[in-house]
Amino acid sequence: MRKIIWTMSVSLDGFMEGPNREIDWHRVDDELHRHFNDWCATLGAFLDGRVTWELMDAYWPTADQDPSCGEIEARFAGIWRDTPKYVFSRTLRQAGWNTTILREVVPEEIRALKEKAGGDLALGGADLAATFLRLGLIDEIHTYVHPVVIGRGKPMFLAPDVRADLRLAGTRTFGNGVVQLRHQVAGSPTNAH
Repeated sequence: MRKIIWTMSVSLDGFMEGPNREIDWHRVDDELHRHFNDWCATLGAFLDGRVTWELMDAYWPTADQDPSCGEIEARFAGIWRDTPKYVFSRTLRQAGWNTTILREVVPEEIRALKEKAGGDLALGGADLAATFLRLGLIDEIHTYVHPVVIGRGKPMFLAPDVRADLRLAGTRTFGNGVVQLRHQVAGSPTNAH
């Protein structure tokens, strides 16, 4: 069965974006971008909320057509375009680039999606992830902790009413100081023993 993996870059003090939605503090260099490319190329789909999908849609569909776009970014543009995407939105009316719009998070539909053949499913966006966490639909959390403190902004975890027991599955340190923490969610169907 495919896993749902919530992936998020955060500041050391736990924020995924600054107070004005800025992410200019992210330390994405060639090594980290290659890592993201290699992992994303194995995915079966991206699962995003509307805000995350619109952020990606504003840049990646044509990024590789920009003469200043480097080889690493151009590779990700192709991966993003070609990978199926599911965007959860009550307001979005249409979405291109191999995207299906879903109005609600229906646990039975998500479980059916997990049972299809293919690579794992990457979950993006704190609001959507809070819903998935409440419903017990997340199998792993991959947190990329950037070596910065931004003081305020939008926190990664937006489900204060949920307790999740995690098991550390691995770590990786990148040359730019970013540390990846991979946690399995205890009790998820794919992690049950």
